[in-house]
Amino acid sequence: MRNYLWITFLTLVFHDGYGQMDASVRIGTEKTHLTEKQLQLISDCFDVLPNQAQLSIALIENGNVNYCGFKKEKDAILSIENSGSVFEIGSLSKVFTATLLANFILDKKIGLDDNINKYLNFSLKDNVEISFKQLATHTSGLPRVPISLSSPDLSLENPYKDYGEEELRLYLTEKLQLNNEPGTKSAYSNLGFGLLGYLLEQIDNTSYEDLLRTRIFSKYQMSNSTTIRDQVQEILIKGLNDSGDKVPNWDMATHIGAGGILSNVDNLSKFVLAQFDDKNEELKLTRAKHFKVDDNYSTGLAWGIITMDSGEVWDWHNGGTGGYTSSMILNTRTKNGIIILSNISALGKLTANITGLAPKLMKTIE
Repeated sequence: MRNYLWITFLTLVFHDGYGQMDASVRIGTEKTHLTEKQLQLISDCFDVLPNQAQLSIALIENGNVNYCGFKKEKDAILSIENSGSVFEIGSLSKVFTATLLANFILDKKIGLDDNINKYLNFSLKDNVEISFKQLATHTSGLPRVPISLSSPDLSLENPYKDYGEEELRLYLTEKLQLNNEPGTKSAYSNLGFGLLGYLLEQIDNTSYEDLLRTRIFSKYQMSNSTTIRDQVQEILIKGLNDSGDKVPNWDMATHIGAGGILSNVDNLSKFVLAQFDDKNEELKLTRAKHFKVDDNYSTGLAWGIITMDSGEVWDWHNGGTGGYTSSMILNTRTKNGIIILSNISALGKLTANITGLAPKLMKTIE
């Protein structure tokens, strides 16, 4: 049985890059379900994070959810309640776009192997043919982003904001260049998932937000999840860069299906728990191995599927925007999972500390 700790005050020593310093981790007067190992991993992560950094974490063990939240203030790490606080979740949005796709497939609106071409009211340059499956498994051959969004002169404060439907159409009809033949290689593409979200909107003649609300958020009681920032402004945590300065939120425009959702660990944990229901066909479809990369890694619909040395299978996805980094891992056999949301930019060097923490914490419960 795990040695749960009841802690009111814990002092840890860690390195700040310039010398040794003491930092206090105040856990408060309530019990925590974190082990010493888990607390150490979290404090090690905070070592390099700036003041005002927050982590909002859900640890799911055997289908039971425990939340913990931390914030760094004046070089002290404080325990806070932030399971209801909202963050941009970045590319975790792709899992939801893939779930919408699975929903459409099960409703027989489209077929997974259907070419997207017949659902567009314009032709792709050079009559390129791409399937829904290829978009959802990152095997479409599309680049990571359109060429205008990869310019070194592009401001990263809110880079997708002005990339609207006309810009997308112009790129796909006149400037499209594939990196490889569709279906032959898995190469991550924000453009591919942006296009997938756009297609689903066109097919259902509704907005991406409405698709999420009616087909996912209402089903899984995700009441504080949205793509409309004004709806959650009062509980939205401000994003930071590596120096701890506040940065603008991102508006994803036609790339909304690639990274436009805002949510919290309370809502996301409900979505993860639903993954453990073997009767949920739409979620099972997203987690099926649709493209084999190597013996230990395959892609589902959005999900990365990793076979660990232990033989356990993890479904994984990370996310990030200009002010946020997120990570989600689950194991449907053990009903374990980790969700981490943070207000640390995915554009800097500190993002790896967040994404690296998730598998470390996952290993403590596997």
